[in-house]
Amino acid sequence: MKFTKGLGVIGALAGVMLTAVAANAASLAVGKKLELKVDPKKMNDERTRLWAQFGGWCAIKDWHPAVANCEESTEGDAKVRVLTLKNGGKIKEKLLDVKPNFYRYEILESPLPVKNYQAQFALTPDDDDEDEINFAWSAVFDAADGKSDKEAKEVITGIFKAGLDNIKATAGTKHDDDDKK
Repeated sequence: MKFTKGLGVIGALAGVMLTAVAANAASLAVGKKLELKVDPKKMNDERTRLWAQFGGWCAIKDWHPAVANCEESTEGDAKVRVLTLKNGGKIKEKLLDVKPNFYRYEILESPLPVKNYQAQFALTPDDDDEDEINFAWSAVFDAADGKSDKEAKEVITGIFKAGLDNIKATAGTKHDDDDKK
């Protein structure tokens, strides 16, 4: 049941992302979700706490195991972050949209085997379990650098999984082990 529900949420997120980047002709979509159990009476407080801990534009340096540092800057009207990876690589990303408990961004420069990459990171109450809250991370992109679609998807899926697994380990809430897809 949860597996199917998770696919629906991720499918919906990917659909939104595909529409958002149709001009870029991105052909691949990846999404991962983490369900966390919370006290339904404290849903708003928990969402505020979790977003404050994990949702900031540069907070990724504190929870993603591959990220050593994050530097924010402004280029024109755009908010940009440069992630320095623990292996020395750098990823430059531009913030496209921000709303409460949500942001959408694109990669400008990266050693990753992707192009036309846009992603979103969000924290939402679960649509059918009042004691759960979901971190959802999804992206659309094309393979690049001579990599196959499968290889590009595996790289992005691995990045999302490592990040969400670390949030799961450090969130300070109960978690649902049905966060695989």
